[in-house]
Amino acid sequence: MALYAIGDIQGCHREFRDLLQLIGFSPARDTLWLVGDLVNRGPDSLAVLRDVIALGDAARVVLGNHDFHLLTVAAGLRRQHRGDTLDAVLAAPDRDVLVRWLTTRPLLVAEDELVMVHAGVLPPWTVATAAALAREVEAVLASPDSPRFLSVLYGNEPHAWRDDLAGDARWRFIVNTFTRLRFCTAAGELELLEKRGHAHAPAGFRPWFDHPSRRSARATVVCGHWSTLDLMLAPNVLMLDSGCVWGGTLTAVRLDDRKVFQVPSYQPLALLPSG
Repeated sequence: MALYAIGDIQGCHREFRDLLQLIGFSPARDTLWLVGDLVNRGPDSLAVLRDVIALGDAARVVLGNHDFHLLTVAAGLRRQHRGDTLDAVLAAPDRDVLVRWLTTRPLLVAEDELVMVHAGVLPPWTVATAAALAREVEAVLASPDSPRFLSVLYGNEPHAWRDDLAGDARWRFIVNTFTRLRFCTAAGELELLEKRGHAHAPAGFRPWFDHPSRRSARATVVCGHWSTLDLMLAPNVLMLDSGCVWGGTLTAVRLDDRKVFQVPSYQPLALLPSG
């Protein structure tokens, strides 16, 4: 029995199937951790969703920013962006089942000394604090208030964490942290515009995992999102977005021994996002 974590799939279904074959994945024996962004920009988000759902309890998934985008578009709250590839999901006969399944995915999974989120964990938060905050948002998404919350989800404010944040502002900050975080201050101020790597850190900011005071550092955080960093494996951070949708690779790491498995992308090589 093995536990594998896979980086951002983003609709790259052929690569996902190739990677499962490469690792010899068996849903009867093994478990997948998928770090979010199952959908969008790649060619077959519909097949990815259906395949992951069919894996049942063998696949554990956290929500990424593109997954939230699908939820808001499906609810009629936002329009698709240029480059989005969500039409097949939105037109599918099982669309409501797929969207409802996504709505019930967690923002964070914590097990033993492993934590899975899409983007990262704010430096002032312990694993226990982060898990409790994730549960707050998950409860809202699963409630009748979900459509209203999704309608006010987007925005960069508040830009700094305070324990007394409440309501939509609190929940928006939590979602921004778990699904969009790259650079921040040690105190918990977010910088959400810069998408490039370490050398482009805005003044006063660092990558979230570089803060010496980070309170989740005793756990290993498994995440994706930051494709401009490519694959980054550190003692307590495994960043697995190796840019499959941009023509890079799709990566799996066997978490038991950290062995890396990669398959090449079928997507045309493209420039990575810039700040």
